[in-house]
Amino acid sequence: MTTAESIESEADRVSNWFDQYGGVVRGYLRGLVRRDDVAEDLTQDVFRRAWQARGNYQEQGTPRAYLLRIADRLVIDRARKKRPEVSLDDTGWVVAEPQDAGPAPSSGLMQNEARRQLDTAMKLLTTAQRRVLLLRFYGDMSFAEIAETLECPLSTALSHCRRGLLALREIIPE
Repeated sequence: MTTAESIESEADRVSNWFDQYGGVVRGYLRGLVRRDDVAEDLTQDVFRRAWQARGNYQEQGTPRAYLLRIADRLVIDRARKKRPEVSLDDTGWVVAEPQDAGPAPSSGLMQNEARRQLDTAMKLLTTAQRRVLLLRFYGDMSFAEIAETLECPLSTALSHCRRGLLALREIIPE
């Protein structure tokens, strides 16, 4: 493969990643930072970093896990810089859904009540529990991928998920 073909295939790979995982990354970031504008900026930063590192990328795990790991590190970096819109200790929650071309879901009374209950329940979880639950259920990541993304042992990721789910079950009525 020539250098030009290699550069083109790397560019296609990052472009395909955006098409496939852009909504997942954006939704994960929305769940963490709770602001659409900040999530959009961070999503752009994730794919900019992926683009800049495209020549160094080595296939290890899934691209989704790679991109979510970049997203997670960007949020941590932003929180360390004490940006007012990002705080890892902030306990707010927004229902994060990938954007689609269809119409927005109806804002019915039951859906609003479910969101309110989830918001209240998520505020009571630890930051680690929220991050693991977001990656597991929104990012559809395996526990091994979550552990790798959060740079923690597998048993710790499993423990955070279990404790978070138990807490949610106690708080949210059937």
